Amino acid sequence: MTTVEVATESQVAQALEAMLLIRGFEEQSAALQAAGKSPSMCTSVGQEASAVGVISALDARDQILTNHRSAGHLLARGADPKRVLAEILGKAAGYCGGKSVSLHISVKELGVVLTSTIVGGELSLAPGVALSRQILGGDGIVAVFFGDGAATEGIFHESINLASVWDLPILYVVENNQWQAFVHRRETMKTDHISEWGASYRVKAKTVDGNDVVAVAAAAKEAVAYVRRERKPFLLETYTYRLRGHMEPDNQQYVDPRELASWKARDPIASYEKRLLADGAVTAAELEEMKARVRARLEEAAEFAMSSPYPSFAELTTDVYA
Repeated sequence: MTTVEVATESQVAQALEAMLLIRGFEEQSAALQAAGKSPSMCTSVGQEASAVGVISALDARDQILTNHRSAGHLLARGADPKRVLAEILGKAAGYCGGKSVSLHISVKELGVVLTSTIVGGELSLAPGVALSRQILGGDGIVAVFFGDGAATEGIFHESINLASVWDLPILYVVENNQWQAFVHRRETMKTDHISEWGASYRVKAKTVDGNDVVAVAAAAKEAVAYVRRERKPFLLETYTYRLRGHMEPDNQQYVDPRELASWKARDPIASYEKRLLADGAVTAAELEEMKARVRARLEEAAEFAMSSPYPSFAELTTDVYA
């Protein structure tokens, strides 16, 4: 498992490459869907800094539960883009043999317990996974990713309350991307920041600029250290924006174009590129080399996934439990 560390400015070029890979992977997947070569999927375009920053603070001891926008978390965790894309296309070479497509991927060797397509579904299971860690001992923690939509579901409140009462080692990561499918979060909550709700459950909480990968990494490192040391939950809110629609295809006709434009101007990748170039952390030539490496990996992933076979009919009755 290879994750990206983002501790100092000297290490941030890796973080940029990871974000570029996630963005390119999801845009490529969306293009395949538009061409009729892939099923519908949900992307996390615009949220790359959140995925890379948070997962940089985790290590091999830790487990992850994620949601329907999981590709960024998987790739940041070190998943092979060839196998992730193969899974999305329903191919046998995918991580789950083509049976999960994009909405249910799990990768045991990376500690990815599950991807839940049910809004808040991962929140219902996180306390159980963390309880098992508590019983078995060790200092591994559980990180559960969810959106602002899931935060308005009852299961969020049940989950974080139980984690607080039982002192469970869970890092709750709410990626507040402002949209709950086709509904803006302003229509479903009075507050701007979900982190404020942590106080109701005596859970430490913090909001961080979810478009700044260095800020996210620093906040996540602090939060992970707290959960690992105290064996208690922490609520981390990454305040960001979903730049594409809820799912592919989605023309975003329901989005205020002025709001979308203002968040596009804060694009986490474009902003970070400018920052690194200005600081001299990377040169223009190095940046182009980085983008060329990402393009090559994505081309390789597409060729691998498209040419891989579908599962055989004999697989219909395997991995089925009753």
